[in-house]
Amino acid sequence: MTTTSPTKKPGGARIAVQRFGTFLSGMIMPNIAAFIAWGFITMLFIPAGFFGANSPFGWHWAPVAEIIGGGGDAATIGWPGAATALTANADGGTYQGYVGLVSVMITYLLPLLIANTGGRIVYGARGGVVATIAVMGVIVGTNIPMFLGAMIMGPLAAWITKQMDKLWDGKIRPGFEMLVNNFSAGILGMILAIVGFFAFGPVFLGISAVLGSIVAFLVQFNLLPVLSIIVEPAKVLFLNNAINHGVFTPLGIEQAANTGKSILFLIEANPGPGLGLLLAFTFFGVGAAKASAPGAIVIQFLGGIHEIYFPYALAKPMTILALIAGGASGVAVNMIFGGGLVFPAAPGSIIAVTAAAAGGGVANVLVVYLSVIVAAVVTFLISGVILRASRKRDQEAEGDSFAAAIDQTAANKGKESSALGALRTRAAGTTGSGTTEAADRDVDGVLGGAAGAVTTKQLNNIVFACDAGMGSSAMGASVLRNKIKKAGIEGVTVTNQAIANLDGSADLVITQNQLTDRAKAQSPDSLHVSVDNFMNSPRYDEVVEMVRSQHESK
Repeated sequence: MTTTSPTKKPGGARIAVQRFGTFLSGMIMPNIAAFIAWGFITMLFIPAGFFGANSPFGWHWAPVAEIIGGGGDAATIGWPGAATALTANADGGTYQGYVGLVSVMITYLLPLLIANTGGRIVYGARGGVVATIAVMGVIVGTNIPMFLGAMIMGPLAAWITKQMDKLWDGKIRPGFEMLVNNFSAGILGMILAIVGFFAFGPVFLGISAVLGSIVAFLVQFNLLPVLSIIVEPAKVLFLNNAINHGVFTPLGIEQAANTGKSILFLIEANPGPGLGLLLAFTFFGVGAAKASAPGAIVIQFLGGIHEIYFPYALAKPMTILALIAGGASGVAVNMIFGGGLVFPAAPGSIIAVTAAAAGGGVANVLVVYLSVIVAAVVTFLISGVILRASRKRDQEAEGDSFAAAIDQTAANKGKESSALGALRTRAAGTTGSGTTEAADRDVDGVLGGAAGAVTTKQLNNIVFACDAGMGSSAMGASVLRNKIKKAGIEGVTVTNQAIANLDGSADLVITQNQLTDRAKAQSPDSLHVSVDNFMNSPRYDEVVEMVRSQHESK
C-alpha cells in the first residue's frame, strides 16, 4: 500500500483572492447555461434580433418575436393567457404589451439562480431557499438587474440562517423540528426580503452605479485596453475569477441588456493571446515546450481551457508582457469597431465566442474575429522576439524548467486539472520522464490485490470527484464509463461530483492526486484511487479489470 504525501497548504494574499474568486465563480459557473439561454432568446427575438421586427437579415417572425421578445400589443395579437404589462409606445401613449421572456429572465431568473447557488454553497438547500427569498426583496427594490446584489445578499442571507440555527441546535423538542425549521426560515426570509428592499437595494444600486461609472470612464477615455495589465498576469496566477465573474460578467449582462452586446465579456475570454503564445512556442520554443505546444493549441483555442498555456508563460515570464500587449490589442479592436458578445463565452473557446458574437450580426462576428486575430498576432510577434533572443540559453538549460512551470501552475491554482495533467503527460513523453506513472496512486491498495475488506468490497458505485464536479471529473467519468461499457460490464454506475457533495455512498472515489486527502476526509468509508490525469490514467484499465473479476466471481 502506498501512502499519500503531505500536501503543503498554501497561504497568503494571492490564495485569499483566489479563493474569493473561486467562491464568486462557484455562484456564476453552474448557472452559465441559463445565461446562454437568455442570450440566445435575446439574440433571436428582441426587435434587433434575428427574428425581430428590425432583423438585420429581414427574417421577421411575427408575432412570435413580439410575444417572446416582449412589447407586442396584446389587443392586436390576441395571444390568450400570456403575461402583459402597461407599455409605453412611441407617441407617448400606453398599451397592454406582452412581457415576454427577455426582461423577466434578466430581472428575476438569473439573479435568483445566482442567489440560490450562493446560498447553497454557504448552507445547503436551506440556505439557498432563504437566500432566494432575501434577494427577491433586493430585486424588487431596484430598477436594474441585481446580479451584484444576488452575489452579496444571497450568501449573506444563508450565513445568517446558519447562525440562527445554531441558537437552538439540539434544544428543539422531538416532533417540533419541522415546525421550527420551516417557520424560522420563512420568518427570517421575510425579514431579510423587507430589509433587502428598503436597505440593501439602494446600497447595491449605488455600488452598481459606481462600477458602471468606472466602466463608462474607461470607455469614454479609451482606457479599456489598460485593464489587460491586470487581467493577463492575473490569469496566469489564477486570480482572474474575482475580476471576471465578480465584475465583468454582472456589468456585462447589464450592458448587454441595454445595448444588445458587451465588450466586457471579451476582456478576459478572448482566446487570441493564448493562441499567439502557443504558436510562438511552436515555432521558437525548445524541448518539451515546443513539442507539446501544438496539442495545447487545440485544447486552448477550440476547447476553451485557457489554463493550458499558463505553464508556457511561467516558463518564460517575459512573455507575460506579450500577453498583456496582445490582450490590450484585442480589447482596442473591439473598442474601436464596436465588437462585443451578447452573453458570456464560457469556456473561452472560439466556438463559444462565435456563438455569443452572432447575436450582434455578421459585422460584429467579423470584428470579434479580428480582435482574436490581432491579439494572437501581437502576442505571437512579441513572444517570438523574446523566445528567439534567449533560444541558445534556453537550449543549454532545457530540462526540468518546463516541468517545473507546470508544477508552479498547479500550485498557483491550488489543484491539478485534466488539462495540466495531459500537458504533463506530453512533456514527460518528450523528456522520457515517468512522472505520470508515479503520480497515479492506488491510495488504499484497491488495485494492488491487498487482502481483506479492500479486495472484497463490491464496486458498484464509482464516483469521480473534483472541486466543482463539472469539468475534469465529468471528462474522467465519461472515459471510465466508456471503458466499462466496452468491457460488457453491467450494473456499475460511474458519476461525477464535487468533493463537497460526497456523501459516503460511493464504493470507489477517483480524484486527482492533490485532492485525494480532501476526498478521503469527506468520504472516509469509500475506497480511494488518485490519478494525475483524468483523461488517460493507466489506473482506469486496472479498475475495469477489478470490476470484471468481481462480476465474474458472482
